[in-house]
Amino acid sequence: MRPFLSAPALLLAGGVLLSQALAQTAILSGSDAASGPTSVPKKPVSFDLSAIDKTADPCTDFFQYACGNWNKSNPIPADQVRWGRFNELAERNNYLLYADLKQAADAPKSPLERKYGDYFAACMNVARIDALGAKPLTPTLEKIAALQDSKQLATLNIALLNSFGSADFFAVGVQQDQKDSTRQIAGTGQGGLTLPDRDYYLVDDERSKTLRQQYVEHVTKMFVLLGDSPEKSATEAADVLRIETSLADGSMPRVDMRDPAKRYHIMTVAELEAISPDYDWKQYLVGIGLPQVQTLNVSSPGYVKAVNQVLATEPTAAVKSYLRWQALHAAAPALSQPFVEENFSFFNKTLNGQKEEQPRWKRCTRATDQALGEAVGQEWVRQNFPPDAKDNMEKLVHALEAALAQDISQLPWMSPETKVEAKQKLDAIRDKIGYPEKWRDYSTLVVKRDDYLGNVDRNAIFERKRNFAKYGQPVDEKEWVMTPPTVNAYYSSSMNDINFPAGILQPPFFDNSLDPAVNFGGIGVVIGHEMTHGFDDQGSKYDKNGNVRVWWTADDLKKFNERTECEAKEYDGFQVAPGQNLNGHLTLGENTADNGGIRIAFQALQETLAKQGAAAEPGYVDGKRDEFTADQRFFIAFAQVWCQNATEQNARVLAKTDPHSSGEWRVKGTVQNFDEFGKAFRCKVGQPMMPEKSCRVW
Repeated sequence: MRPFLSAPALLLAGGVLLSQALAQTAILSGSDAASGPTSVPKKPVSFDLSAIDKTADPCTDFFQYACGNWNKSNPIPADQVRWGRFNELAERNNYLLYADLKQAADAPKSPLERKYGDYFAACMNVARIDALGAKPLTPTLEKIAALQDSKQLATLNIALLNSFGSADFFAVGVQQDQKDSTRQIAGTGQGGLTLPDRDYYLVDDERSKTLRQQYVEHVTKMFVLLGDSPEKSATEAADVLRIETSLADGSMPRVDMRDPAKRYHIMTVAELEAISPDYDWKQYLVGIGLPQVQTLNVSSPGYVKAVNQVLATEPTAAVKSYLRWQALHAAAPALSQPFVEENFSFFNKTLNGQKEEQPRWKRCTRATDQALGEAVGQEWVRQNFPPDAKDNMEKLVHALEAALAQDISQLPWMSPETKVEAKQKLDAIRDKIGYPEKWRDYSTLVVKRDDYLGNVDRNAIFERKRNFAKYGQPVDEKEWVMTPPTVNAYYSSSMNDINFPAGILQPPFFDNSLDPAVNFGGIGVVIGHEMTHGFDDQGSKYDKNGNVRVWWTADDLKKFNERTECEAKEYDGFQVAPGQNLNGHLTLGENTADNGGIRIAFQALQETLAKQGAAAEPGYVDGKRDEFTADQRFFIAFAQVWCQNATEQNARVLAKTDPHSSGEWRVKGTVQNFDEFGKAFRCKVGQPMMPEKSCRVW
């Protein structure tokens, strides 16, 4: 499952959206007082002539040409780490959703509105949260303090899951069996790290060493805020870094985790206990309500062994320091302001270059959407995604599916046998557009207007129980994992479906008032991108039913791997910050989807224009003919989706952790591999955007 865009780092993560006019001062009364928006975010546009830098040569640097003026006029806001067209739309959506939440908090019209209104109100109640300080965390810390021996960790984890809703070292969840997608099985993965990636603990360059020292200082400060002495806090912070470094050393690298074969290890409970004898797995499974589990998928056996080594060798006091830290770090955004500020100082400011904390209303809106997304999404959809928008999107999807079918049939390097399998997989893809057919039931989730951290905990427990209830049950093919207002999209390999939340189906991606070239360049490429994920270096390992199976001939698979390796090496050479390049194998799936998606969308556009008899005509802006041909408008619309500025710090973090390339290289890397771009802008072979040799998979 791979989203079109990874979410930026946020203190309170989640999808985002927005609604209509609202008050610009206090949004809640009395002790709930907190400032709301001071201005209305502008509505993005799909084709922005003012964004174009005509001093740039499109054949030399198309990103600068299409986005140069936009980037110059849109510096990164102080409360962001990157700013682009996605952010523009997300900010507006978040504003509209905030209006719905404010109304639900002040004057709910139904029990469901009261529930998510109270969740939002509890988050906004800064006075109440500050008065409580760290007290809401006390029950969790007391449970950790009672730990006498590391071998009692399974018992402690059960207690924590039933109260705080978190898990330390190990966690179990229910997932589809990648070799039989009709089955839902138990699995355990890797985690336990606080810094963004294992490399932050293991790489020994000066920048990494400095960040680790700053991290230790941050952990120390957080323990001091909790009430520990500076000396004890420093010792605890050292314990945390040492243990997390051990876990990092046993963790699988991100690139390896992209390979289904490397993250699939079915073990019996006895076999799992054999590689981690210091953890009582049987007791744990019984305690969390899954006593019937006999086998699990252990995605990272090396991590399991690393945890066992920690439990076997680290003093119990050090293990408790680590557990206390994990609880404190998880709770920090929901605690009083000193914890929020220190958390922001390291993770947002130091690590990502964010200058100012986001306003409380933004964070609480996102947090509520994350917790009750299919509740708040119902009203949002009614207001912002009319039936005709869904109908038009379905037509676009069908046009792209036809284009991909044609692309497969014409591939010169693929044999007829493999083409049959590929076409069958394409025909089996399920299209999910806008929002779920059936909304999630939140009736058992308890929300209290005066207990924000408690609400966060109860939501985590609710979602865990919902997940556990899937064990051994039929797969729900209609389930969504993104909320309706989210500005994103995704393809699921095990489901073999494409998912487009309503939040992304608006400008700059889709605008019914504009010509096909603009819409195919915007949302059309997004659709093609998600479809191509079914045939990228990961998706290609799954068949039409979502099972991992080799459906290629040996010769075709060899040719496919040669072509994807061309892309990986190409993107390895793209720099996002001084001395920091992209990782072509980490971003390979997304790059393949970008390169395939634009070809499919362009092909679908040509079919549409041919039917209209307007293949090479200039387009229109505000009813007036402009200077660009339809093909040129297509490429400009595509590029302008990716207009983006980012802090250097954030660019470095994403280069290590994000499977997506940066906006600049999603534009330049894609068009330089597509000869139709060069033709559209009359480039000469050998220019940067039309090199003599390029890479093509689909």
